[in-house]
Amino acid sequence: MKIRNLIWILMAAFGLLLSVSQTFAQQPDPGDEPGLVADDSYQLDPEWRKQVVYYRTTEPPGTIIVSSAERHLYLVQPGGRAIRYGIGVGREGFQWQGLLNITRKAEWPDWTPPPEMIARQPYLPRFMAGGPGNPLGARAMYLGTTVYRIHGTNRPDTIGTAVSSGCFRLVNADVSDLYDRVPVGTKVIVRQKPQL
Repeated sequence: MKIRNLIWILMAAFGLLLSVSQTFAQQPDPGDEPGLVADDSYQLDPEWRKQVVYYRTTEPPGTIIVSSAERHLYLVQPGGRAIRYGIGVGREGFQWQGLLNITRKAEWPDWTPPPEMIARQPYLPRFMAGGPGNPLGARAMYLGTTVYRIHGTNRPDTIGTAVSSGCFRLVNADVSDLYDRVPVGTKVIVRQKPQL
């Protein structure tokens, strides 16, 4: 009898755990607000503002290095320097690392959330035309054949946070600046931990 009761308790706890995790998975993502127009008056913390910094690397100028742990994207420049941009990165479970190239660039890109994102967030639109209210922002640079991009945002307050589904977001002014500096084919290195 005690075993039967224990089994029922375990089954109830498991069911409760499943319902809580499903409810959590369908909560609105604080980083995706289709239709919200970016507040251009929003002031980034100095840590996340674009700036030229000293940066030691063996990578050639023109290479993009994403440091997810630091929440920075570096565009390598000559002379041991880089342009550093503040970014928003993938939330826990959506972080990744690798070596890719920019395969396509788009101004005011359309947004079609992938099926995996729709499954997690069924309230999202299936398609959204490019424009100021689009979560991809003013520009997008597509990474390899993945669903990941370096893109703008209509939520500048998410820069420096981990809320995305694996993409890297910059404020619209910064993504437009980066977009104008790099061609298709640019090497992109994504790192999770800082290099010593």
